[in-house]
Amino acid sequence: MTEYLAVGRNAIAYDVSGEGPLVVLAHGIGDSRHSYRFVAPALAAAGYRVANVDIRGCGDSSLGWDGYSRTDIAGDLLAVVRHLGGPAVIIGQSISGGAATIAAATAPDLITGVIELAPFTRKQSITLGGLVRVKRYRNGSTHLAMTLVRGSLPSWKKYLDVAYPVKPADWDGELARIEAKLSEPGRMKALQAMCKSDPGDAGAQLPNVACPVLVIEGSADPDWADPRAEGEKIIADLPSGLGELVVIEGAGHYPHAQTPEKVLALALPFLARTAARA
Repeated sequence: MTEYLAVGRNAIAYDVSGEGPLVVLAHGIGDSRHSYRFVAPALAAAGYRVANVDIRGCGDSSLGWDGYSRTDIAGDLLAVVRHLGGPAVIIGQSISGGAATIAAATAPDLITGVIELAPFTRKQSITLGGLVRVKRYRNGSTHLAMTLVRGSLPSWKKYLDVAYPVKPADWDGELARIEAKLSEPGRMKALQAMCKSDPGDAGAQLPNVACPVLVIEGSADPDWADPRAEGEKIIADLPSGLGELVVIEGAGHYPHAQTPEKVLALALPFLARTAARA
């Protein structure tokens, strides 16, 4: 059942399932909370209260926000945690991995752990050698650029085809859902605004994080020529001993939807160590 939290003059949509320590799920650009359709029920069954959020401008959340940065999204996630009574562990994918970093660094009393899935948490630069050597990186970058510049839904769909090297069993229906949502007036503009946002605000907060962080990368993620190296750089920028990196072989940019059983096998032990027990 969809609930709405007022944030200023706008609204964040989310749903809650299960009982126990709070876990907040936040998806990536151009997506919705439905991307956690395989993970959220399993976490609830494992004894967690799961708040699955549509980040601003996406899913059932409102449009017309003043900004779409990671700092903005972090503020929304913290508002949800406060509203639901926190503290919480945040699981954030892509842009929301960066937002989770900012939330943890700026509100250590509310965030007890962070899991970052294929996160954009550091300032990025194009790897020219990688564009030449790595086909998936070249293709993914090309389709993302066309989406950013033209607001092209066909280009976004081509990006998703690369970002999901193995498709979930329900992919046809899920892709139709994504296409329908992004066809709504204003949704593609929000996606473009997020694409333009600089992840440097999240990178600057990595040294200020005080809770454990698990970074999960997919070896076949087209967003980086070397996903493992990107994950290692995030861990290196965290305070010593707080970060752990795991790379799922064959996973793309959406490991929670492509390989949910592997993500859960990593997430559940982490949550057992970090989630605040009722």
